[in-house]
Amino acid sequence: MFVLYGRSAEIKALDEVIARARDGSGGAVVLRGEAGAGKTALLDAAAVRGGAMRVLRATGVESESDLAFAALHQMLRPVTGSLDELPDPQRDAVRAALGLAAGGVGDRFLLGAGVLSLLAEAAAPEGLVCVVDDFQWVDRASADALLFAARRLGTERIAMLFAVRGDAPVKGVPLAVDVRGLSESAAAELLESRYGVPPSRVARELIASTRANPLALGEIAARLTPAQLTGREPLPDPLPGGARLFGDRVGALSAPARLLALVAAVEADLDLVLRATDRLSAEQAVRPGENAGTLDGRRALAELEKSGLAEISGTRVRFRHPLIRSAAYEAAAPADVRRVHAVLAELSEGERRAWHLAGAAVGQDERVAAALVAAAERARDRGGYGDAATALARAAELTPRPRDRAVRLKDAAGAAWLGGRPGLAESLLGEAREQAGVDAGLAMEIARLRGRFELNSGSAAEAVRILAEGDSLDMLADAVEAASYVGDTAAIVGLGRRAAAHPEGFLRDTVAGIGLALDGDAAGPGLLRRALARVGELGDAAEYLWAAAAASQLGEPDLAAEMADRAGRVARVSGMTGQLPVVLEFVATAERIAGRLDASQAVSEEGLGLAREAGYENTVAAHLANLAALAALRGEEETCERQAREALAIAVPHRVGLRAAVAAYALALLDLCLGRYAAAHDRFEAIAAAGPGAGHPAVVWRTAPDRVEAAVGAGDEAGARAVLAAYERSSAHATTPESRALLARCRGLVDSSEDAFGEALRLHTNPFEAARTALLLGERLRRAQRPGEARAHLRTAWETFERAGARPWARRAQDELRAAGESGQAPPPAALDALTPQEQRIAGLVADGSSSKQIAAQLFLSPRTVEYHLYKIYRKLGIGSRTDLARLVVLQKAPVAEGGML
Repeated sequence: MFVLYGRSAEIKALDEVIARARDGSGGAVVLRGEAGAGKTALLDAAAVRGGAMRVLRATGVESESDLAFAALHQMLRPVTGSLDELPDPQRDAVRAALGLAAGGVGDRFLLGAGVLSLLAEAAAPEGLVCVVDDFQWVDRASADALLFAARRLGTERIAMLFAVRGDAPVKGVPLAVDVRGLSESAAAELLESRYGVPPSRVARELIASTRANPLALGEIAARLTPAQLTGREPLPDPLPGGARLFGDRVGALSAPARLLALVAAVEADLDLVLRATDRLSAEQAVRPGENAGTLDGRRALAELEKSGLAEISGTRVRFRHPLIRSAAYEAAAPADVRRVHAVLAELSEGERRAWHLAGAAVGQDERVAAALVAAAERARDRGGYGDAATALARAAELTPRPRDRAVRLKDAAGAAWLGGRPGLAESLLGEAREQAGVDAGLAMEIARLRGRFELNSGSAAEAVRILAEGDSLDMLADAVEAASYVGDTAAIVGLGRRAAAHPEGFLRDTVAGIGLALDGDAAGPGLLRRALARVGELGDAAEYLWAAAAASQLGEPDLAAEMADRAGRVARVSGMTGQLPVVLEFVATAERIAGRLDASQAVSEEGLGLAREAGYENTVAAHLANLAALAALRGEEETCERQAREALAIAVPHRVGLRAAVAAYALALLDLCLGRYAAAHDRFEAIAAAGPGAGHPAVVWRTAPDRVEAAVGAGDEAGARAVLAAYERSSAHATTPESRALLARCRGLVDSSEDAFGEALRLHTNPFEAARTALLLGERLRRAQRPGEARAHLRTAWETFERAGARPWARRAQDELRAAGESGQAPPPAALDALTPQEQRIAGLVADGSSSKQIAAQLFLSPRTVEYHLYKIYRKLGIGSRTDLARLVVLQKAPVAEGGML
């Protein structure tokens, strides 16, 4: 029975989170407060108030804060029997993280999805409460995985309760409850009911001196005499507490119990604690003049438990409060602490052994450094990048040779980056550069990493400068990628010619082909065609993105979109060491230009969240720019302008011309959608005139159909013809139907040619772009006094825009249709229009034949969440099976081929 004093507000907040989770709306909350404020008591009380809900627990332990997945082991060990219910990629990632299987793809996003799925399985049937105490000491790998799940509880019947001391970050959990000192009345009630201190001057003095901290109140009251508590004798000055709050109690233990407390302060595993205590006691017993007392570790443990300072929790020794651990540790001499670590290292293995060796080390020691490197590799292979970075950084400190130290600092920087710690990564890489000396090969490896850091979160132009210093094909490819983000055509051309000197292969042909094609060299398109002929050999998501770049350079945006979609599918299930947010930039753009606005929105929102979690600022800008373009298509002016501003605020100073240009395009598209042709024309002209870092030639080319429409609408016939001529030159090597359709539409606009519009409509494979062409043709036919011919085109356009949610164009088509003599009754909504964007994605995957597990793997959901969404889908659509759903999707589904990417 938990008796809490003065905590009704805190309990109410926790009850609300648990109640919502029980009803299927999962959530997380953070309890914040100083040591002894009562956070653990609140967690314990909340856990039992969940009723029939299952409870899983983990507690951060300072001595295990560097052991990858130590806390996750605690949390998930009781439910590992459900691992086989997970999608295979998620199951394998979790098994590897928990040490139940070798290998693993090392992707923290995939692992986080697996943890979420396993918790969802554990939540059946009554719900789940996850309690994480002392989160500030949870190892980084466990923290990342648990917070990934906490941010995605949505429809899960899961409540996650975190307790953290002070201001330690709990990223992405906005709901926080401050646990402060008790009110004066609650503190007085506690003193009277537990310690017999009546309301008096003594009670008021104790409350004031402890700031009503429950732990301090109890510890001090327990150590005062009855006469002092009742005021018959004066209180001691100073009161027992502060640094002596637990130090005196630890000091009062027998020598064997103090020794065991010290061992437990640096190692929580009960078996290791007992064995190490016995060995250390035996050593002390043979030293002349020393009295170790009993050699029985179990008797020492019993004394420690009886003192109330610690308890046994399963296979672990747990101090009643972390301050007791600190007191036991601080009471020992440094040499004694090192000796404890040394003995524990002899008795343990793996990461524990490595960290105990490090704790015992005096000065640099290559043997210990090598053990830490091995521990880091194991953590990294399982997705524990943050803990790998910590281990590698400590290994570097212990490494005698400067070059080896530089290598380990470089590797630590890479791990820190992939673990979402960009600030630490840059600091470690700076140290690595200082230690590298004259080793040119190592300097280039460090430079490549610096370039990648800059490209993800810094200046893309600086990334080009750094990466262009290398001569390897991989580094040249990275430099071309960076230059492509900047929009620096001259740099791409030069780098492509350097890449051409390397042996033939997919990557070489792509990088060299892009550069040569931009330079007008006839060999460029041939190299790109040869690269694309090898698409069947590709298996890596990054390779599919290069294939998308090759297709885009050839003027085949529909093929480019297909390659981007493949990259996204591969990245989700195979792991890309944290690069999924970048891949989703291109997937989201492809969905938008295909007219699947809801799907694009869902992908970009997912990518934006992942990018923010990973610290990839330039990818944040990319997703914001795409979301701004979607808002433009929907006519949402305020949202479009806000998201475009946010994207530009990152992209312009970071010289990411590609994303700056897309954000600017969103504003121009907004004007075009709303019929503000002159304003749109001016914006498009500014985009075309912007140089590298602020604009981008690919965006100028991709938006040519929009630019032509804006110029014609603004009455600038010469400008429209100039844009068309440039578009024809850049599309000279395009062969796909959609690319030819867009070109035909532009000719129809410039030449007022019905034949050109008709050709475009015959060629279109993208229904959204076909609707735009139909609208333009229908407008011309209506104004030419041919309303009967216009109505069919206008009706098709209106229905397509309504389904896509492109409201400004839908209104324009509706107005034209009414002017053409049709009543303009709203078309009946398509069945799938009733679904949310997430439900539409799931429905599409069902139609593709994917199982719930496969869908969960693709969308980073749990299989149970997929089934929940399917249940809602069936009810909304009035159907009862996957077969029925697949039939509906096939009837409404747009053709596979997609439009270009910006």
